[in-house]
Amino acid sequence: MLMETELNEAPDVVARQSKLLAGPLGELVAHLRRVPPKVIVTCARGSSAYAANFGKYLFERHLGVPVAAVAPSIITIYRRDLRLRGQFFLTISQSGHSDDLVEAASSARDSGALTTAIVNDTNSPLASACEIVLPMAAGQELSVAATKTFVASVAILLSLAGTWASERPLRDALDRLPNRLAEAARLDWSNAIDVLSAARNLAIIGRGPTLAIAQEASLKLKEVCNIQAEAFSGAEFQHGPIALVSEGYPVLIFMPTDEAASILAEMAADVSRKSNSVFVTGIRAGTAGILPVLPPDHPETDALCLIQSFYRLAICLAERRGVNVDQPRHLQKITRTI
Repeated sequence: MLMETELNEAPDVVARQSKLLAGPLGELVAHLRRVPPKVIVTCARGSSAYAANFGKYLFERHLGVPVAAVAPSIITIYRRDLRLRGQFFLTISQSGHSDDLVEAASSARDSGALTTAIVNDTNSPLASACEIVLPMAAGQELSVAATKTFVASVAILLSLAGTWASERPLRDALDRLPNRLAEAARLDWSNAIDVLSAARNLAIIGRGPTLAIAQEASLKLKEVCNIQAEAFSGAEFQHGPIALVSEGYPVLIFMPTDEAASILAEMAADVSRKSNSVFVTGIRAGTAGILPVLPPDHPETDALCLIQSFYRLAICLAERRGVNVDQPRHLQKITRTI
């Protein structure tokens, strides 16, 4: 099974990134410190877009620089170039072959932005379009559903944020991350299989560093389990979507291990009183089922470890539902959009 093989490769991918990243990451951080941007603009699709959302949290929290996601169609369809002189344009792609991302990066570079690509194929058109390339170093990824490249992308963003902000605890946590990813993939979340495998739709909730993890998990349930899953921040969920919750409505909650934990725990306990199909990572919240996690280490690397445990659950759910995770319907590995 390709998806399972590749999620198991993620720890080794992260372990070998540091040497390959040293040169381009040093060049990038030196430039960002010399010419600090007022805004960071990200551009990505699919799982890469959720990795970019993780980066938004990192950059805004650790550096205080606002992050905005650009809609490539503004450039490719509506033919409006953006005024990005002196700003930081960051694009993320496994293949580097989506025409809209390439054109958006080229436009940003022409406008005077510092353009950087986090990409697995360093010989791709996207890599050629950008000034600095940060290689995922994930090797060939054959599974249609990305796993190791999502983890690799977030690991690079953690390295970039930790280096740029001189956050030693985060950089030290990255050294421990490969072993923790391997341990996280072995955790048993099977107590959620019966409920989730029968679901037609469900909500997935995160907050802070776990919001992007919830978004990636929701995409995987759509891709490989054919389940309509939607991700929300804990705060946003209470501004309307909570009305979806009935007695048997499934809710999966990814708990952060930082300051947002207590607030989200209160909400999890409240939701568990409304539904008997709630599962929460790591803590007891009302009557919700508990999904095991590793002992806390660092909030941001803790969050990334959650997706490794979830990927294993997604494979089990797909098997229960009779879906071949390596051949999801209507999908192919490289999606080219304009």
